[in-house]
Amino acid sequence: MNMKNKTLPIILIITLFSLALIHPIQAQTNRAGIKGGLNASNLYINNVTDENARLGVNVGVFGQILSSEVFALQTELLFSTKGSRDQYTGPFNQEIKYNLNYIDLPVLAVFKIGEAVEIHAGGYASYLLSANISYKGALANGVDEIDKDNLKSYDYGLVAGLGVTFGSTQFGARYNYGLVQLADSNSAKSLIGDAKNSCAQLYIAFNVRSN
Repeated sequence: MNMKNKTLPIILIITLFSLALIHPIQAQTNRAGIKGGLNASNLYINNVTDENARLGVNVGVFGQILSSEVFALQTELLFSTKGSRDQYTGPFNQEIKYNLNYIDLPVLAVFKIGEAVEIHAGGYASYLLSANISYKGALANGVDEIDKDNLKSYDYGLVAGLGVTFGSTQFGARYNYGLVQLADSNSAKSLIGDAKNSCAQLYIAFNVRSN
């Protein structure tokens, strides 16, 4: 993978989010602020499972545009940890974590139910920042970096969730369903097969701007 192919997704993500931030300033933003929370992620092939999920974090900023009393368009820029965890028990207990770190750009339709409840639905695009495998247990302890050329540098998928607002604070839950097979080399495919990302999220968001 050449440098041009590596930097293009970053430029695209920054450009899209910059446009999203510029537009709300000109178009009466309903809500903008910071958010963060907990991820429970996994890698799935055929069926999504919550077994051996990897716990991680999501943190970033958000803004709403085209807002009315019943609808808004929400864009976000998040750092998000994904991957999975395997636990082996027996004569030697061993835990292995596949750690993938992404920049996520969700674009969501927000359907408002009354003054407090919001239903979020849309999609996301992601860029892979780094990846490693960590070991902990009787057989080995440590971290091995994964060459990013072995994995797709991008991911995208579907998003759905629910948020409940109290004053300037929103609590929410969300699910991200990845559509991209992550392996981009034979060695990666032998390790994770046709795996894709799945990630459940809990978050708290704080409004720093509201109109």
